[in-house]
Amino acid sequence: MSLLAIVAAYLMGSLSFAVIVSRAFGVADPRTFGSGNPGATNVLRSGNKKAAAVTLLLDAVKGWLPVVLVKAFGPAYGLGEGTLALVGLAAFIGHLYPVFFRFKGGKGVATAAGVLLGISGWLGALVLAVWIATVLISRYSSLGALLAALAAPLLYILGDGHLWDMHRPVLGAVGAMSLLLIWRHHENINRLIAGQESKVGKKKK
Repeated sequence: MSLLAIVAAYLMGSLSFAVIVSRAFGVADPRTFGSGNPGATNVLRSGNKKAAAVTLLLDAVKGWLPVVLVKAFGPAYGLGEGTLALVGLAAFIGHLYPVFFRFKGGKGVATAAGVLLGISGWLGALVLAVWIATVLISRYSSLGALLAALAAPLLYILGDGHLWDMHRPVLGAVGAMSLLLIWRHHENINRLIAGQESKVGKKKK
């Protein structure tokens, strides 16, 4: 049952909504312009804000839903914290390496946020606050993602005993997602250092 839940989460994560939603809205494939990244930020560069918003929401939901389902129904089937952690990580990895799209996925910011919201509403809200505040101040989505990735495991540790009960498997999954997020943004890091990173709301040629 645990393996089935993990595989199902990976398959759900493999739904590249940036591509699916763009097709539904008649927008160009996000893999063919801008950064080439199939994510909400690149969909926004197409100029279609509705498509970008729907992509952002669905990418978050596909990370949130598997975690919430395991939390709600898993105990009855013997699925514990270890499975919960792996299910969240599987959904996130599915977004990065989607089996339905030749394993070429996005960077996982929205999906990671969904996973964190599923683990704890407070944790997800605090990490999202870091991302939103950074983007509003700097207008760099990538910088917001990087700071949020660094903040997630720290907030999880600091919140233990106050906002949630900390479990090592879940902390491990949060830490792994943070490292993968930072690694997936290595090109953005180089552009930020060089002062060449595109800002939110600016179309990238």
